[in-house]
Amino acid sequence: MTSMPIHGKRIQRAGLALAFVMALVAGTLALCACSEHASQSVRHGSGPDPVLPAPQKTLIPTVDIAPAVGWKAGAKPVAAAGLRVAAFATDLDHPRWLYVLPNGDVLVAETNAPPRPEDGKGLKGAVMKAVMKRAGAGVPSADRISLLRDADGDGIAETRTVFLQNLKSPFGMALVGDQLYVANADALVRFPYRDGDTSISAAAEKVADLPGGPINHHWTKNVVASADGRKLYVSVGSNSNIAENGMDNEVERAAILEIDPRSGARRVFASGLRNPVGMAWQPHSGVLWTTVNERDELGNDLVPDYMTSVRDGGFYGWPYSYFGEHVDARVQPQRPDLVARAIKPDYALGSHTASLGLAFHDGTLLPARYANGAFIGQHGSWNRKPPSGYRVVFVPFTDGRPSGAMEDVLTGFLDDKGQAQGRPVGVAIDRHGALLVADDVGNVVWRVAPDDIR
Repeated sequence: MTSMPIHGKRIQRAGLALAFVMALVAGTLALCACSEHASQSVRHGSGPDPVLPAPQKTLIPTVDIAPAVGWKAGAKPVAAAGLRVAAFATDLDHPRWLYVLPNGDVLVAETNAPPRPEDGKGLKGAVMKAVMKRAGAGVPSADRISLLRDADGDGIAETRTVFLQNLKSPFGMALVGDQLYVANADALVRFPYRDGDTSISAAAEKVADLPGGPINHHWTKNVVASADGRKLYVSVGSNSNIAENGMDNEVERAAILEIDPRSGARRVFASGLRNPVGMAWQPHSGVLWTTVNERDELGNDLVPDYMTSVRDGGFYGWPYSYFGEHVDARVQPQRPDLVARAIKPDYALGSHTASLGLAFHDGTLLPARYANGAFIGQHGSWNRKPPSGYRVVFVPFTDGRPSGAMEDVLTGFLDDKGQAQGRPVGVAIDRHGALLVADDVGNVVWRVAPDDIR
């Protein structure tokens, strides 16, 4: 019998190790699928005063994520009564965020996570990577922004161009005068823009570095401008679930930063926000609001994601507490001084819903009940059974404050087998007043309008 070369043995051992890890992952996922169910509905975990049960600590957290399958030909989400939904653009590459230019052109960030070699090592990391791949989040980033133009106003983009490319996991976008700001995974950059441009070839100019690095756990960075354009606000998620990577890796994270676009100078505007993503100015009050993804692994019914008004200098609890002064005992050492001043969020959006997109409606196209209220894209849970999210919801507002129960706007993203045909992310209002929704599993931008109007 001939002996195997040394390099062949190494390859065989590597293959066996990989097979062992994958077997562990498969077994872990199988065990997770048999774990406990939620004891309350998503509605109980929503609103200004959600029900917050006692934390549940388990050896293996609940993992129940809808496998991504995409939309079959002719299939689409289900719109609420009085509304209709149709594809504005199809065959995109993981579209996640939207921005509507003043002339009506729509920018869409086709993007995904950058390389993060230090994020999620070990068995837990292997499980999470397998889960994300199953959810459709394992594709490489296209690293571009595309422009969609509906010149004839029929609700379908007939023009598509590569607007910006060779970016680094771009996400948020904001136009101030003739400067377009883009929040990459590691820096805020800008480009010159002229009305009507369908592409930009100029090199990026760096405005400010943003927290990145080899962990970069919550990589998405969003940006909005103040009404006068003198300040930019950038949302930066935490580098962990509950600071398990150490607070030295959380500098300027779990926060909204205020940046001077002229000098690049910045300060922490608000903190203790585990993963703020959507940001928008409420049209009645002019106050900044954000949607926040809260922490995981405290059970199916904790902790509710939320939307909240953002106070200058405000602290919202993470990682030491949640929804005000509810202490997370897993975090050590504790900071009772910070817990004592933690601000209770304004409105819970259900546990583990992954509420990302946020847009206020200030037009007249949609029915009057949507005036000044908030549309929210809920990407969908992984740490809850049964799943939550996977829908677009609406929260009514009166006098600049939430004033009623959360309503479904788009559902049907999960099929009858519990598979994800799509997952909503960013939302925006187009120049006519219709709602646009980026769907990063379906690779579609959906458009929602009254059922009697195109």
